[in-house]
Amino acid sequence: MDREGLLKTGLVALGLKLGPLSQAKLIQYLDLLEQWNSAYNLTAIRDPQAMVPWHLLDSLVISPYLHGSRVLDVGTGAGLPGIPLAIAHPEISVSLLDSRRKRVQFLIQAVNVLGLGNVDIVHQRAEQYRPEKKFDTLVARAFGALPKLLAAAGHLCRLGGTILVLKGRDPQRELDQLPKNTVEVADVIPLRVPLLGAARHLVILRSMSEDKG
Repeated sequence: MDREGLLKTGLVALGLKLGPLSQAKLIQYLDLLEQWNSAYNLTAIRDPQAMVPWHLLDSLVISPYLHGSRVLDVGTGAGLPGIPLAIAHPEISVSLLDSRRKRVQFLIQAVNVLGLGNVDIVHQRAEQYRPEKKFDTLVARAFGALPKLLAAAGHLCRLGGTILVLKGRDPQRELDQLPKNTVEVADVIPLRVPLLGAARHLVILRSMSEDKG
């Protein structure tokens, strides 16, 4: 099955209805990622077919849990999960935050080629980023341990906002290390990503911090 077929199969399994243009943009994004990967080492996944579940479906699986109109992808790297989410949800504003110049260069190119008017790119460390307005939802896919993520980026989520963190194995040990009175654990959901055999969990946190940043 080609990548277009894999994507369609995965979207049906996720219950996501995306039009032909959105599906084409998702595949085009993978094409760009594949082109840049040899020089910029953006992802360890080299197989074009494997990129569909590992990058697209593993990002889109958190679609039902997004809240609000402003989303920040912390430590986005190659734009994951932010770019697939922005393609699937043109009604929301997605900011991609990363501190590495090479990654940001790729993000700028990808956003321009794909014509993503709802995406903003921020070249900065999370600890130093001070937006004019905090975000409704923070998403993170490969930032590191939960305490590290909150220490670096917790101030970027509005009071009562949502923090969505994709994890592999059961994250209970990391949850036990979370600081008190800054977030509450709303849920930990085992995820079934279509066409992906790896274990995945989604940690859903609610921000309790009133830090003005």
